[in-house]
Amino acid sequence: MNGADVEDSYRDGVFGELAFLHAPVGLVVTENRVIRDCNLMFARMFGYGRADLRDQLFAILYPSQEEFVNIRSRGIKELRETNAYWDERVMMRSCGALFWCRVRGHSFTPDEPLTRAVWSFADLSDARPYQPLTRREREVMSLLGEGKTSKEIARVLNLSFRTVEVHRGRLMRKFGVRNTAGLFQALGGLGGTHMVPHGSVPEG
Repeated sequence: MNGADVEDSYRDGVFGELAFLHAPVGLVVTENRVIRDCNLMFARMFGYGRADLRDQLFAILYPSQEEFVNIRSRGIKELRETNAYWDERVMMRSCGALFWCRVRGHSFTPDEPLTRAVWSFADLSDARPYQPLTRREREVMSLLGEGKTSKEIARVLNLSFRTVEVHRGRLMRKFGVRNTAGLFQALGGLGGTHMVPHGSVPEG
C-alpha cells in the first residue's frame, strides 16, 4: 500500500485494509490451520515475505511437527464458549531462531473454531529471551506453573525431592532469578493454562 492508497483510505473513510496491513501487531487469517493472509508485522516477525506465507500450513512456524500437531486442540473449548483465547508459546523464525510470543485468537466459526479464524501474535523477545530447556526442566517448569511444590513434582515425575530441587535451581540460574516467584516473573507471571512450554505441549 503506497501513499496514494493511504490518502484514498482517509478520503473514503474505508480503513479495513489499511489497519490490517499496518497494525503494530502481527495479524494472520487462517483456514483449517492454513495461512490465508497476514499483515506486514506478522511476516517481519517470522522473517518471511507476505507472499511466502500465503497458503502455507502453519506448521512451518513451529519448532517441530510434533508441537504443531499437539497444540491443535489447545483453546478450542474457550473459543467455542467465549470466542476468546490466548496463550504464550515458543515459535520459530525462518532462520530457525526460537522465540516466545503471545497469541490471541478469534474464530469466525465458533462451532468449529479452527475452520476460519484470525489471530494476533506479539513478539516477547525483548521481555523474555528464549532459553533452551531440557525435557525434565520443561516438565518441572510446567508443574511449577500449576502451583505444585517440589515434593508434589517429585511424586508426579517419580523423581527424588533432591533431583527436582536440582532442576529447579538450574531453571532459576538460566533465567537469572533467585526464587520461583522471580522465575515466573521472568516468564511474564504466567502459569498453568496460558503458558505452553516448548517441547511440552499438551496432547490434543
